[in-house]
Amino acid sequence: MHRFVLILLLAADPLMADEYRVTRDLQVLYDFNKVESGEIADRSGVGKAIPLTIKDADNVRLADGRLQIVKPTLIESREAPTRLTRAIKRSGSLTLEAWIATQNTRQEGPARVVTISQNSTNRNLTLGQEFAAWDVRLRTTKTNSNGIPSLQAPKNSVQTRMTHLVYTHAKNGVTRIYLDGKKVAERQVGGNLSAWGDDYRIGIGNELSGDRVWLGTIDLVAIFSRDLSAEEVQQNFAAGPSGRPSPEQIAARKLKAATQHFESTVAPIIARHCLECHDAATHKGGLNLSTKMAAMKGSEDGAVIVAGQSGNSSLWEAVESDSMPPERTPLSAEEKQALRKWIDDGAVWSLTQIDPAVYQHGSHQESFVRRLTVDEYIETVRTATGVDIEGQARKLLPAELRADGFSNTAYNLNVDLKHITAWRQLAEIVVSELNVRSFVSRFSKRRKFTDRDMEDVISKVGFWLLRGPVSEEEIIAYRGITTTVAGAGGDFDQAMGLVIEAMLQSPRFLYRVETQRGDGSSVYADHFEVAARISFILWGGPPDQDLLDAASGGRMQDADIREHVSRMLKDPRAKRQSLRFASDWLNLGRLDNLRPNKNRFPDWNPALGSAMKSETLAYFEEVIWNQNKPLSALLNSPVTFASPELAMFYGLSNASSKSDVRGLKRYELTKQPGRGGLLTQGSLLTVGGDNASMVTRGLLVMHELLRGVVRDPPSCVDTTPVPTAPGLTQRAIALQRINNNSCGGCHSRFEPLAFGLEKFDGLGRWSEQDQHGNKLRDDGEILFPGAAAPVKYDSSATLMNLLAKSDRVKLSLTWKVTQYAVGRPLGAADAAIVDRIHQEAQMNGGTWPALMTAIVTSELVTQTRTEVDAEQ
Repeated sequence: MHRFVLILLLAADPLMADEYRVTRDLQVLYDFNKVESGEIADRSGVGKAIPLTIKDADNVRLADGRLQIVKPTLIESREAPTRLTRAIKRSGSLTLEAWIATQNTRQEGPARVVTISQNSTNRNLTLGQEFAAWDVRLRTTKTNSNGIPSLQAPKNSVQTRMTHLVYTHAKNGVTRIYLDGKKVAERQVGGNLSAWGDDYRIGIGNELSGDRVWLGTIDLVAIFSRDLSAEEVQQNFAAGPSGRPSPEQIAARKLKAATQHFESTVAPIIARHCLECHDAATHKGGLNLSTKMAAMKGSEDGAVIVAGQSGNSSLWEAVESDSMPPERTPLSAEEKQALRKWIDDGAVWSLTQIDPAVYQHGSHQESFVRRLTVDEYIETVRTATGVDIEGQARKLLPAELRADGFSNTAYNLNVDLKHITAWRQLAEIVVSELNVRSFVSRFSKRRKFTDRDMEDVISKVGFWLLRGPVSEEEIIAYRGITTTVAGAGGDFDQAMGLVIEAMLQSPRFLYRVETQRGDGSSVYADHFEVAARISFILWGGPPDQDLLDAASGGRMQDADIREHVSRMLKDPRAKRQSLRFASDWLNLGRLDNLRPNKNRFPDWNPALGSAMKSETLAYFEEVIWNQNKPLSALLNSPVTFASPELAMFYGLSNASSKSDVRGLKRYELTKQPGRGGLLTQGSLLTVGGDNASMVTRGLLVMHELLRGVVRDPPSCVDTTPVPTAPGLTQRAIALQRINNNSCGGCHSRFEPLAFGLEKFDGLGRWSEQDQHGNKLRDDGEILFPGAAAPVKYDSSATLMNLLAKSDRVKLSLTWKVTQYAVGRPLGAADAAIVDRIHQEAQMNGGTWPALMTAIVTSELVTQTRTEVDAEQ
């Protein structure tokens, strides 16, 4: 009775239900505690429940949450478990977990313990007993309909005692059996799960056709829409069939909860409120709260955190009294409560270092429906129809606005009437330039207006243009167009021209539409959605036929994706997409509107701005593609490309004899003082304005290369610019701000980053003295975020080398490219994944192909963060 009450309590409280067992992506759970009128409840709490009915109730015994099958019967779901089947097909992976004990080791067939099947020869998944061995059959596109070849546990694995059996199938095909927490069998199962039958039902103790009886005891059956890790299998085994935890598991769970509290709640509080004054570099009062060792060491006055005792912790006392943080908004009541709880629970500290940049955009990242950007729209039309409308599209469509550093940020891709009007006009232009009959012939030869013929044509054309299968409802809607045209005496070409025009204005064409829950959260991406993600990340456009064919066949496992990435990176579209990233990341579009003071820069003309943009893109292409160097080499490669006019403007000489397609010549910079790398190019140097401001140049380095964080000054701080005397260098002006009590705390973090660029004027020309005759310098020091002390450098070239070798810069570049790829800011919830992406990319050279492969095969692209799959 006590166990029954415990299970009821756990089921009643989702938080308690997740206390000791793994439940993420749980789809069904039968623990046999709730049986009414011969019906076994699905206690997963996920979507629409999938209960089971006992066919012959007299042949089973129920006691203490255990189901004992003593005579032949069948326990089955009344309906096909559509929610479960679709969730598993979407994820491409699964776990079947059971606590079971056989009645005897002579049962064969295999005798069906748990099955999702139709009859003795057609199944999706079956756990069975074949004499003294457990046998699991899984249907994939490479096995037969009976799930053969199967995976068997070793002989004598079947026991009459209660045994914990877990079967996992990963998306990459790795399939395992665990017994009592230990792996006992493993093999690679080819194919994918798209072949699963949607109308197969769940059965326990027998085949659905009633001819594969199994007798024994079952304590629990659970099915997940992902493959549990070895650690998670061990966790569920340790919880036992009853869910009662061991003392060790209670301690582990307590530590896990404290760790999650620290990482998700306390670390962001420290990052937002404390590290401005108490990081490794500033450590006011001798207190550094960025690492565990430093934080526990305390301040000049001793320990500030006493684990388990908030009342004796001076950190808590300062926060509770609102004396910390000084001159800033005090912590909220909720933040104070979280901080106090953390200290009282033992002050668990699980991070190597608290990085404020990780928490800039919060912990949870919301998914947004993504409209195609102007670039993506142009590329999509070009790929899908062969019509190039770049000129008309850029003229008619509103330009994208930048948000969080990029113009493809999903939440900022708004739609207004100008978009609607432009898309209509552009669709008309595309169809007018398209040979409709020839285009349609690529997909179907049918030309009649019959329902069957038009359904064939519309579905195949729509599959290509809309990047996936066309629903029956969509076919009916487009069929209405052809019926109207036919009724008015129009011909096939007219009808299909209007259908194509309509498809080009469909949300499925103009947006990257993905399956959403009713509450707006995401579910696992299906194969077509993954294909679209891959193609838009790598190419900035839609999937090609190979990707669509792979998605149709369910061939989107990890190995399949890597093959596609390797193929796609060799396509010119991959290079074009990388250049779009470079242009957007560095905001090169602003050069189109650069208008320096004519009196100060009389030799400037707009052609120089265009040449500077071309210089940076040609340089990016040379370093990243031609030389296949890591992204960090962009900071110090001694080469550039310039038009004759730009070369004269810079004072370059010794050009190569041959110009590239942009009309630029290559210049080796090994003997050019100060020049070499992105930061020494006019496209970036001009961000400082006419006066070559140390503020904007320093912020450029901090934000784009170091992911440093500088907060706005408190409201009580006088932000009136520090008065300066005329005739000073920009460094001297910067030092006045740095040495000012009101300004120095922030400006000392970023203005020195630009000291090495002082010899470049506002338009990027190198000189040894400024317009006042002051001698200029390019030495200085750089403080990398998280470091305790700055690193000195003696020249701009040394600065570039420091940046190129910096692990912080390399990781920041990974964050930038990943953000552009997924189209949204990255936050704490993404940090671990981005770290794994970075590690994989660096292991493979840190090149663009290595980084893109790591991004595309990561969880950010191949799946979404969600607790369960929604019922469709």
